[in-house]
Amino acid sequence: MIHQITSDFLSLTDIKQIVDSNSKLELSQESAQKIIACREYLDDKIKRSERPIYGINTGFGSLCNTVIDNDQLGQLQWNLVTSHACGMGDEVPKEMVKLMILLKIQGISQGHSGVQLATVQRLLDFYNEGVYPVIYEQGSLGASGDLAPLAHLSLPLLGEGEVDFKGERISGKQLNHKMDWEPIQLQSKEGLALLNGTQFMSAYATNLLLRLKHLKKWSNLAAAASLDAYDGRVEPFDHLVHQVRPHAGQLSTAKTMLENLEGSEIVQRDKAHVQDPYCFRCIPQVHGASSDAINYAIGVVETEINSVTDNPTIFIEDDKVISAGNFHGQPLALVLDFLAIATAELASISERRVYKLVSGTRELPAFLVKKPGLNSGFMIAQYSAASAVSQNKQLATPASVDTIDSSNGQEDHVSMGANAATKLKRVVDNLEKIIGVEWFTACQGLDFRTEKSSVKVEAMKAKFRFEVPFIEEDLVMYPLMAKSREFVVNN
Repeated sequence: MIHQITSDFLSLTDIKQIVDSNSKLELSQESAQKIIACREYLDDKIKRSERPIYGINTGFGSLCNTVIDNDQLGQLQWNLVTSHACGMGDEVPKEMVKLMILLKIQGISQGHSGVQLATVQRLLDFYNEGVYPVIYEQGSLGASGDLAPLAHLSLPLLGEGEVDFKGERISGKQLNHKMDWEPIQLQSKEGLALLNGTQFMSAYATNLLLRLKHLKKWSNLAAAASLDAYDGRVEPFDHLVHQVRPHAGQLSTAKTMLENLEGSEIVQRDKAHVQDPYCFRCIPQVHGASSDAINYAIGVVETEINSVTDNPTIFIEDDKVISAGNFHGQPLALVLDFLAIATAELASISERRVYKLVSGTRELPAFLVKKPGLNSGFMIAQYSAASAVSQNKQLATPASVDTIDSSNGQEDHVSMGANAATKLKRVVDNLEKIIGVEWFTACQGLDFRTEKSSVKVEAMKAKFRFEVPFIEEDLVMYPLMAKSREFVVNN
């Protein structure tokens, strides 16, 4: 399949379809013409301008007042890319790198960046041929663009740096030899266009929101299974309750819970207890608030990935090249921190349901195993979930409230959105694990009930039992916990 890069709005759903279908990318004729026209305008602007233009014929950051001779403009851009490749830490996963390439192409193809058509085409080649530049997680302050990560993304364009290509780690120079490519000769402003931008933060936000949309569904399904395993009450999901407090997420979660529990024999039986603990009774309110946070973040991120975030920004019709701050990651930093809190809460309430299920109440055996005492059952599975929840609480501390001066004070307020992004990934990873533990635990609890849960829950549990058995007596648990997480991710 082919996806054309156009000026049309690109949603997260569109991105998922592009990635999942392994579509190839190509420039639309409209986008190619915009790129060419902007480049020609910029070349002409430099010739007729009597004043220096930031980053085009000046230095960068606090060196903005240093004027560069016209015959050194290409060298200036080469120096920018190579000197800014100062990444540290763990490598960025390939799925994130692929998104970074896609989003960088999307941003600089809108006719406001002044790049060469050849530069964009090489990025398209990277995406289509499965060339993944080696990028490191640490280095971006999330304000002057994601400078260090995007510099590492750009190095192979110059025949520098390293890439993963067809399972092999090779240098940028070796890549060019294999592909019979010549290094891109950067023109004025191109290094800035490549490095100024929020594509590191945006790629993480895009990937993690797509995962969270899936995990939101599973939070509600695992909660329904846990409710029936705990012999919980269905009244807290009655639409009348939520109509008088009509937050969108709360309404939709209550409706989903009723759908997930439809036809349950356990729900219909008489209850000895009048009400349930909050982790069951307040599912619509807690899950719903996190759902609203996710939906808000989707709107912010979709705006961002359809925006021009490099600097300076070129406006041909107005004959202006404006140095401003669209690279500043504050919109993303705030929602990434917001998402970390919302995700941590989904994980926290999930672990609380696990705790209730293993507590030996409501006619369930202690730790959900026959002969407790001789067997420890799910005792330490709950410990592991609690450990991940505690880590999430630490990771949910906002990154965006911090700022550190850089570039000799010229860049004196930064978003720290890149740290918020990598932090959120760990929180989402933990949520996957915890929901896996809850689903594993809930299915074990349901198998101690004589009545059946809903058609939906029972069908998913039957599928799960092909991969993870009922625990009759103690055995090595961690492989089954890993399988439970995989089941949640893949279903």
